[in-house]
Amino acid sequence: MAYYLGIDGGGTKTYALLTDEQGQVLGKGQSGNGNHQIDAAVAAESIRSAAFGAIADAGLQLADIRHTFFGLAGADREPDYRILHPMIRNMGFTDYSVDCDTVIGLRAGTKRPYGVALICGTGTNAAGRNPQGEHVQCGGFDYMYGDFGGGGALNIEVFRSVIRAWDGREQPTQLTELLLSLLGYDTVGEMFDDFYDNQRSVPVDAARLLFAAAAGQDAVALEILNRQGVELGKSAAAVIRRLGMENEAFDVVLAGSLLTRGDRGWIRGPIEQAVRAVAPAASVVTLATEPVVGAVWAAMEADGLTIPEQVYEQMRLFRDFEHIHQITR
Repeated sequence: MAYYLGIDGGGTKTYALLTDEQGQVLGKGQSGNGNHQIDAAVAAESIRSAAFGAIADAGLQLADIRHTFFGLAGADREPDYRILHPMIRNMGFTDYSVDCDTVIGLRAGTKRPYGVALICGTGTNAAGRNPQGEHVQCGGFDYMYGDFGGGGALNIEVFRSVIRAWDGREQPTQLTELLLSLLGYDTVGEMFDDFYDNQRSVPVDAARLLFAAAAGQDAVALEILNRQGVELGKSAAAVIRRLGMENEAFDVVLAGSLLTRGDRGWIRGPIEQAVRAVAPAASVVTLATEPVVGAVWAAMEADGLTIPEQVYEQMRLFRDFEHIHQITR
């Protein structure tokens, strides 16, 4: 029997899932931050805790694992890998692969071992792999380095839009009442003074107010969400062109909470338009499977296993880590 371990290391949570080659879940583990760019020591401990928690949960030893795939937030550039490989080897892993978490989101969202993934959660990222196995990442490094959006930037767009409407530079917006209610202020002036005088930060949750306002046909919110979609569409097109996939049939997988839990097409629409223009045979799909499942599939493929159709059908239904049921050995 062959066993495979998938790791999804994000900025707040790290998940580990251990299965056999038939996709039967034998062990699970979870811990905290798995992004070394936030805190390398904490990330190392979180990854170790989740991984070995799953192994212990399955009643196995590390030596029993055929291959482990680490999909880690912050695994973006060669300097990151110079940190991550020693970190992982120090845990005792020898048969493993490591890549950015965008890749496992992609893998979880398609039956093909190639395609493009767009992430729009706290931040944004785009990455893809072509049928030849070549990998490209576009963005994921913040506004100064070419990115736009994600909850960690759209929250600022909400706040500044309210300020600009208040001082007359922009049209009135439903975001005003929504933001005042969220933050607990009676007036924009009161909010302005408190934030400015005390150097307060806008909570990431403010970005979700865009969806409520857009549902009410608010022009300001619709414009911001449209821009997010246009920017993500540009990222997808760039990845497709750089990988030479214009004539391929593949999936563009949308992942991240702003794309999977709030959008009603305001962001997705411009993405679909951009993808159709560069790769007419591509399909835009929304990720519904837990990303750590993509890490398990990637571990299987790295070991040379062709994943059976029944394994896809069984594991693609794993949509919430907490509710993934394991068998008793």
